[in-house]
Amino acid sequence: MKDLLAVIAKGLVDDPDSVSVEADAPNEEGTVVYHIHVAENDMGRIIGKQGRIAKAIRTIARSAAIRSEEKIMVEID
Repeated sequence: MKDLLAVIAKGLVDDPDSVSVEADAPNEEGTVVYHIHVAENDMGRIIGKQGRIAKAIRTIARSAAIRSEEKIMVEID
């Protein structure tokens, strides 16, 4: 899942070397939180107008997680 999120984020930003994805340990409900870190000047590119790109990233990640029977959340930091 980390690789999928990294590939998506690196394709959207101007500085792909600054992209990193971190995963927290599963919480009590079994949900894993993934944090996408990008450069400050690339935040607008990863969030998109009215959050459309961020929503699309979350939708793709949830779809991939369902196939592997995981519960996830994606946060953009």
